[in-house]
Amino acid sequence: MPIMTASDLEHFLETDFPQALHMGCKVLHVDNKSIEVQMETKDRHLRPGGTVSGPTMMELADCTMYLLLLAQIGPVALAVTTNLNISFLRKPTPGNLRACGTLLKKGKTLATGDILIYSGDQEEPVAQVTTTYSIPPKP
Repeated sequence: MPIMTASDLEHFLETDFPQALHMGCKVLHVDNKSIEVQMETKDRHLRPGGTVSGPTMMELADCTMYLLLLAQIGPVALAVTTNLNISFLRKPTPGNLRACGTLLKKGKTLATGDILIYSGDQEEPVAQVTTTYSIPPKP
């Protein structure tokens, strides 16, 4: 059982990290090893040609890993990204993006996760992300 539920995570963003609310992310599911986060893209997220921009997908992946980690360790606001590698696989379409994150390893100071990003009702992922977060020491 995760320490924080989907509603706990969304409440944390509202109260402790309101800067992230502009993304409009909604936690659809969270458990001990995985999370599913949805984001609706707007015109500001699009590049010429109508594709969702790479920075938008990176932002979604980063937020997904942050929430997945917090679900496991609690509301530790100062957990930060130390690495993010993304492979763009297919052209995403405007509309909903869905990130499915899996916690690969959680140590005392670092956590690594894998995130697949899906676009609309496409069955194949549009991006694959590996990310590592630094876990701050407990006071």
